[in-house]
Amino acid sequence: MRFAIQVNEGPYQHQASDSAYFFTKTALEKGHEVFRVFFYHDGVNNGSRLTTPPQDDRNIVERWAELGEQHDLDLVVCVAAAQRRGVVDEGEMQRNGKDATNIHPRFRISGLGQLVEAAIQSDRLVVFGD
Repeated sequence: MRFAIQVNEGPYQHQASDSAYFFTKTALEKGHEVFRVFFYHDGVNNGSRLTTPPQDDRNIVERWAELGEQHDLDLVVCVAAAQRRGVVDEGEMQRNGKDATNIHPRFRISGLGQLVEAAIQSDRLVVFGD
């Protein structure tokens, strides 16, 4: 089965990101395909490279990045939601006159069309968070 995953909550505000991560990891281990993971609303904070949890806590951003690397996952952060929350890549930095970027290099910023495409191309769209 081919899945598209939508994550609507930030990495430490809600259990949704952890649940989405473990669902995605397990689906891949069971031989399923994940077409794309789309981070929306506060979920875009899962893509910030500046997240620095205490040493005794889980690093959710790195978990996603490592899973993405291992399985060549397309980790997409919604551009509009990212702009509202200060998650910026090189293109958005230049376009909006900012002086830095903070997106993890394993993630990319794109529009809602990527979510629509993922839903169309997949057997199931699984949404985590409100």
